[in-house]
Amino acid sequence: MAQPSPPIERLVIFGATGDLAGRMLLPALYFLDLDGLLPPGLKIIGSARAPMGRKAYVERVRKTLADRTEGPDEAAWARFSARLDYCPADVAQPSTLAVLAETLGDAPTVYYLALSPSLYGVACAALDAAGMACRECRIVLEKPIGHDLESSRAINAKVARAFEERRVFRVDHYLGKETVQNLIALRFANTLFEPLWNNLAIDHVQITIAETDGVGERWGYYDEYGALRDMVQNHMLQLLCLVAMEPPADSGADSIRDEKVKVLKSLRRFGANGDHSLSVRGQYRAGVVGNQAVKGYAEETGRQSSTETFVALRADIDNWRWAGVPFYLRTGKRMPERRTQIVIQFKCLPHSIFGPKAREDLIANRLVIDLQPDEDISLLLMNRRPGLAGTRLQALPLSLSLAGGARRRIAYERLLLDVLADHPALFVRHDEVELAWAWIDAVAASWTDHDPAPKSYAAGGWGPVGALALLERSGRAWLDE
Repeated sequence: MAQPSPPIERLVIFGATGDLAGRMLLPALYFLDLDGLLPPGLKIIGSARAPMGRKAYVERVRKTLADRTEGPDEAAWARFSARLDYCPADVAQPSTLAVLAETLGDAPTVYYLALSPSLYGVACAALDAAGMACRECRIVLEKPIGHDLESSRAINAKVARAFEERRVFRVDHYLGKETVQNLIALRFANTLFEPLWNNLAIDHVQITIAETDGVGERWGYYDEYGALRDMVQNHMLQLLCLVAMEPPADSGADSIRDEKVKVLKSLRRFGANGDHSLSVRGQYRAGVVGNQAVKGYAEETGRQSSTETFVALRADIDNWRWAGVPFYLRTGKRMPERRTQIVIQFKCLPHSIFGPKAREDLIANRLVIDLQPDEDISLLLMNRRPGLAGTRLQALPLSLSLAGGARRRIAYERLLLDVLADHPALFVRHDEVELAWAWIDAVAASWTDHDPAPKSYAAGGWGPVGALALLERSGRAWLDE
């Protein structure tokens, strides 16, 4: 039996002055402390290249929390601020880590790399060279891990030289969302859905991640990656895996991740059947979003670009459960609304016993899982309309969510707790990352060979016309139509 890991005593955030730390990590840690969920002796050490003293850093964190919350609770802030420290360092220069190494000593430590993925290999090598990659230390990496399969393998190899796989936590923050956890419970804690969760009852699945924002100040990064690599490779394929995977043997990390790997291995490779009309890529031009005129992508970046800001594609899973069930994935910027949603569209009734008017009312059952902006799970059921004028039917949603009045948690709260507790089930294993990249590389190659330029769409719309045709060719439609 494996020995339990010693409790983590230090959490070091590299990139502590950056956007991710200020927008997500520090507020998440503060809320965990507010709820009494952080280990009592845990110290949180910010580190970045900027020279700064502890007092200045603590003041910076307080301002960050004031901007991101309703204002920190004074008692909680006193406790949380006592945990904070700052130690400047440049992870690309191992010599600058000496002071931090001395501060940490031999304490079991989590290193959170809130940095550009291009620095992951360099940072791990520097930590190893400085003697900071102890056997009980853990490393946390943000997506994307690489730009393609080759670069992903190179980064994973460099990380593995310093940290064995059990100590590597690759974050996809969508896996920390409450509704994603509800999806797992919905599937595997109920006998109701399992007999229907297959190609006998399900017609198709839609996964949408729509954003109203443009690329903003991220255009340097985004222009290199695009929507395919920035969103589909990680968030969308992870959601697909959770919908499509077989029941794991138990709730252990490897049991769950093994089943996700099986799904990724079963994804039909793009171009394998010679049909290159299964994807659409687009780029927004000037338009109107939220009653405000916005610029096009080329205007925002200041130059012409072939980078896609929208992707819609059909994915097929070649196994017994899902053969013949298309999974439609769609993501884009400058969409009409912000939405992350999974739609499980069940098949129509094989025969209706109701009269002609009632038959016109019939809608196939549909399970809709909303992740943002609101979290909700609803099941669309048919019901008889009250009245005496004959049988008419109406569709009514049955809510399966517990709304309550509790504060909506930041997804990073759950993920940070799991890192500290050494629970890796919600983190992505290296083989998952590489299998996802292999599939994405095939999509990108298909575009290079047959459709090199993204189609234009007006900001505030649901993407190029081809995205509608992707479903219409088979008599289906996106839920928003």
